Amino acid sequence: MGAAFEAAGHTVWVTDVDGAALAELPRTWRSRQADAVDEAAMAAVIAEIGTLDVLCANAGIAGPTALVEDIALADWRACVSVNLEGAFLVAKHAAPAMKAAGRGAIVLTSSTAGIYGYPNRAPYAAAKWAVIGLMKTLAMELGPFGIRANAICPGAVEGPRMEGVLAREAAIKGMTRDAVYAGYAAGTSMRSFVTAQDVADMAVFLGSDAARLVSGQVIAVDGHTENPDPKF
Repeated sequence: MGAAFEAAGHTVWVTDVDGAALAELPRTWRSRQADAVDEAAMAAVIAEIGTLDVLCANAGIAGPTALVEDIALADWRACVSVNLEGAFLVAKHAAPAMKAAGRGAIVLTSSTAGIYGYPNRAPYAAAKWAVIGLMKTLAMELGPFGIRANAICPGAVEGPRMEGVLAREAAIKGMTRDAVYAGYAAGTSMRSFVTAQDVADMAVFLGSDAARLVSGQVIAVDGHTENPDPKF
C-alpha cells in the first residue's frame, strides 16, 4: 500500500510491531516500530508526523479458525484488539490533527467478513463488522471539519496471511488447501482472489481529491462476493 501512495506523490509513514519488517522498507519511507494497540506509542507517532493528509488503518491479524465454542477468550480478545482497537486508537489521535488542518481522509480496512460474516472466523468477522460501525461514526463526527472516512472490504487477498487461513480451514474441513482456495474463488462472480495492489489502488483513490465527496462508504474490493462460504 505504501508504494501506491508514494507513486501518487505522498510521503509515506509506516508503523509496524515487527521491527524486522520495517527494516526491509524502502529508504524513502519513514517508519516507527509501534504496537497498534499501544495508545501512547500511536499518539507519539501521530504527533511526530504532524500534518496528516491520509490515514490508512490497515493493521490486522487473521485470528483463530475454529468453531465458536472452541475459541479461547484470549484468542478472541487478541483478534478483536488488533483489528478494532488498533483502528480506533490511530483514528482517535489522527482526528485532532486533521481537524486543525480542516481536511483529511481516513481509510479503515474492514473485510468482506465484515459484510457477510464467515463461519469458523467469529472474532475476525465481529471485529471487521465493528470497524464499519467505527467508520460510519467517524464520517458523521468529522465530516463537518472537511474530513472523510471510508472502509475498504477486501475479499480473499493473495499472500501469506491468507495462506495461513487456507491451511487452517483445510484442516478443519478435511480438504486440501487447493480445494479451499477454489471454493473461495468460486464464491465470487469474477472467480478470483484479489491482490494487495488492488486494495492499495482503492485506498489511494479514497485518499485523493477525486473522491472528495465520497465518505461513509463501505467499498468491497472482492470480485463481487456471491457466496462467502461455498459448500462442496
